[in-house]
Amino acid sequence: MRLKISLLKEPKHKELVSCVGWTTADELYSCSDDHQIIKWNLLNGETTQVVKLPDDFYPIDLHWFPKNLGGKRHTQAESFVLTSSDGKFHLISKTGRVEKSVEAHCGAVLAGRWNYEGTALVTVGEDGQIKIWSKSGMLRSTLAQQGTPIYSVAWGPDSEKILYTSGKQLIIKPLQPNAKILQWKAHDGIILKVDWNSVNDLVLSAGEDCKYKVWDSYGRLLYSSQSHEYPITSVAWSLDGELFAVGSFHTLRLCDKTGWSYALEKPNTGSIFNIAWSTDGTQLAGACGNGHVIFAHVVEQRWVWKNFGITLTKRRTMEVRNVLNDAVDLLEFRDRVIKASLNYGHLVVSTSLQCYIFSIKNWNTPLIFDLKEGTVSLILQAERHFLLVDGGGIYLYSYEGRLISSPKFPGMRTDILNAQAISLSNDTLAVRDKSDEKVIYLFDPLSGKPLGDGKPLSHKTEIMEIALDQKGHTNERKIAFIDKNRDLYITSVKRFGKEQKVIKIGTMVHTLAWNDTCNILCGLQDTRFTVWYYPNVVYVDKDLLPKTLCDKDASEFSKNPQIVSFVGSQVTIRRADGSLIHINISPYPSILHEYANNSKWEDAMRLCRFVKDQTLWACLAAMAVSNKDMNTAEVAYAAVGEIDKVQYISSIKDLPSKESRLAHILLFSGNIQDAETLLLQAGLIYQAIQVNINLYNWERALELAVKHKTHVDTVLAYRQKFLDDFGKKETNQRFLQYAEGLEVDWDKIKAKIELEIAKERERAAATPAVRTSVTIQR
Repeated sequence: MRLKISLLKEPKHKELVSCVGWTTADELYSCSDDHQIIKWNLLNGETTQVVKLPDDFYPIDLHWFPKNLGGKRHTQAESFVLTSSDGKFHLISKTGRVEKSVEAHCGAVLAGRWNYEGTALVTVGEDGQIKIWSKSGMLRSTLAQQGTPIYSVAWGPDSEKILYTSGKQLIIKPLQPNAKILQWKAHDGIILKVDWNSVNDLVLSAGEDCKYKVWDSYGRLLYSSQSHEYPITSVAWSLDGELFAVGSFHTLRLCDKTGWSYALEKPNTGSIFNIAWSTDGTQLAGACGNGHVIFAHVVEQRWVWKNFGITLTKRRTMEVRNVLNDAVDLLEFRDRVIKASLNYGHLVVSTSLQCYIFSIKNWNTPLIFDLKEGTVSLILQAERHFLLVDGGGIYLYSYEGRLISSPKFPGMRTDILNAQAISLSNDTLAVRDKSDEKVIYLFDPLSGKPLGDGKPLSHKTEIMEIALDQKGHTNERKIAFIDKNRDLYITSVKRFGKEQKVIKIGTMVHTLAWNDTCNILCGLQDTRFTVWYYPNVVYVDKDLLPKTLCDKDASEFSKNPQIVSFVGSQVTIRRADGSLIHINISPYPSILHEYANNSKWEDAMRLCRFVKDQTLWACLAAMAVSNKDMNTAEVAYAAVGEIDKVQYISSIKDLPSKESRLAHILLFSGNIQDAETLLLQAGLIYQAIQVNINLYNWERALELAVKHKTHVDTVLAYRQKFLDDFGKKETNQRFLQYAEGLEVDWDKIKAKIELEIAKERERAAATPAVRTSVTIQR
């Protein structure tokens, strides 16, 4: 990725340009010390003077009123705030008419910023004051006051906090009075510029110590640049939070969100005092010290999938290369390319007006449909469909270009959605709620309606990243998520029973990804690279989890590496310096998954015997139990040395009826409630009571016996034996009540038990005959 610079031979402004701001993706306003406001039209290359300001008016900062508020265009959207050196800020319309001038500070007003909703304006000045104003320019409050000038300010993602500079310190102050202030020393020189991105929640700072730094919202340093030759005079995030730009004397740099540099340009601009990104994130403009306005396009982005590599060579041109036969295709677009995604055999490209869908089998005839807005901020693909996110909402499309649905939930803000907060599979869409980060909303992509009973998935702490598995049946769909403590959890999307079983499977996990062809999960935890070959094992036999993992040392990836993709048996990881590393994992677990999905148990055992790997046997054991194939499970458990489980499985196989075998398989997996329900539905009351006796659930066993008026004496007999073994006396009032006047006769109890087992055998023997007769009648 690099920047394509465009700079006029002669500057349009005669003096230093102090600030720039985009109205649309192709129109920019610039303000200069020559008192002119100039409008730049990038489509036809024309520049026009909007207004000539008074000679004593020196502009410092410009910020346009937010355009789209919940998909609706506001009447004030055609205006901007302009701060000046005389202590005033001015609300100016698009035509250049000054709507209002407000005396705001003693000394220059160094920065002014609208919040994301457009309901408030913050200004900071040389007098060290921070003031909050209404959108009409009425003073609401003076948020803070200090002895040094405040050079830069930014709103927090939720518009509830303000980030500002104070000499070498950065300060985050909530708007609520008496709320805790976060303050830290960020640079060794005065901090000149800050920016806070609403999508990734990361903070940028730049200072006179010639460094730029990336911080999280808790003030933890994520990246610090090398020292430059000159002070860093400007920094700015792109809207989607994937890139940021850095400006200095004769210097413009394009960086990844993690800090490392994609491209460095050395234009003849003097210092770049202000950088603004266009609304679609494809280009930026810089206000230069020598009167120039510099424009830079982001080009040479790359997308890779299997044997295809795609490069954006120009604004409207992509080059597709197939590395297997070195075939090259050129894709030409009518408009500028904004976003693209390559996965599952399809390339989806959004331009400023249209969306193109290419199949890798045919690059010549894409499916094309028009977009409502040209500001697509995210494209996510699944095997059967894909989604687009723009300022107006979330839209799901089929690969034939048909709109499937547009899910919504209360308080949804699509402008701050990123790939960590939304996940898509063939039958589920998961979205983390930004207003309450402990909540994940789950939707059916085909209807756009909430899944199940409509209740979202809730966790005890904030969730940082979510990911849905891609394969298998809808009822078995799993979602993995990392919470604020960096613990990795897995849970079923579909709720069975009252409680949703959320199980922790990893700690200190920074990044994760599901495989695209089978349900294998990989992640980086602490300094280890871990692959969960069969994450579903936690629902089958939790003891097997450590045996189904592959663990490798990941210290070579340095600090904060990110998993880019997990396709086939190859995992692509991006290191903190931007370099890509490819790791190959064993191909055998994915073959085993395929055999298990198709119930080819003989082939699965043959594979395990051939590979001779304990991990594979452990995965097979769990898969077999999950699919109720106890013969395969018995062999696999024997191979991993779990003899007690082999014996239990053997005893399950000897049970007389299908229902009791199935119930004991559920018990084996720890699903006690489901096992009991199954036995009661099948009319096997004694079996259900005996299950609770074996698990020492005495009260439940007695409750069932009393309710069904059978085997009360059996429960009391086993209870008494249990107490005698431990030398204890009965203290439970219910048991004392039913034991009164009841004599325990073990011979009678054993006879009753044998009778129950005999009855069950008879029923089991009779069942096939009944089925046969029904078939004959048909």
